[in-house]
Amino acid sequence: MANFSQRINKYLANTGLCSRRDVKLLLKHQVVTVNGVRIKESGFRIDPQKDDIRLNGNKIKSPPLVYYLLNKPKNVLSTTSDEYNRKSVVSLIPTKERIYPVGRLDKDTTGLLLLTNDGELTNSLIHPRYHINKTYLLTIKGKVIKEQLNALRKGVLLDDGITYPAEVKILSEKETTTICEMTIHEGRNRQIRRMCETVGIDLVELQRISFGPLNLGKMPLGKYRILTQDEIKTLKNAPSEEFKHS
Repeated sequence: MANFSQRINKYLANTGLCSRRDVKLLLKHQVVTVNGVRIKESGFRIDPQKDDIRLNGNKIKSPPLVYYLLNKPKNVLSTTSDEYNRKSVVSLIPTKERIYPVGRLDKDTTGLLLLTNDGELTNSLIHPRYHINKTYLLTIKGKVIKEQLNALRKGVLLDDGITYPAEVKILSEKETTTICEMTIHEGRNRQIRRMCETVGIDLVELQRISFGPLNLGKMPLGKYRILTQDEIKTLKNAPSEEFKHS
């Protein structure tokens, strides 16, 4: 499950109450409490969505929850930061809030990626108990044979275990290229790429077009939008709805 804890000093600075330097003074004088306990260590970790954080007895207001749908381009990492200063998905969305990607798309995969600071929702969406469907468009070199499709539909043995059966269908087929649509509900690292490689499919391009009830639509590559209230509500109900049908 995703870990949305953060250091108390960074959280206080991000609320805009004071600078990071002034936070040290607040902690030194032990005027900050977390769940009733006075905190003096700058590295103390808190969860802003769950913990009761107060300054001089006054509850600190947590940042507003935000929800973004991004059409992730290639060569952008699904992380909040990178030690080699490579571009990350959060750099594509100008917001004051500390957002996280919900799950990951590998560097070479494009398409729908949800970003939010709602830790509770994120944990429910990526929890393996709930089967949140994710649908992809696969651009494949050459043709796909029936045996390869059947293997994907039955489950493929990877080095980390056999996959759940995938839903897969051919959308178009030419001499040199085949376009398939594939739906899975697991979230293993580079799962579709590894499944294709195992069954001998030469995958050229991979794009995610839906995540649970969210659809990418015609959003341009690299662009983002804010989710509507109806989309947020539907998204929050998605884990229970998917669990019913699993």
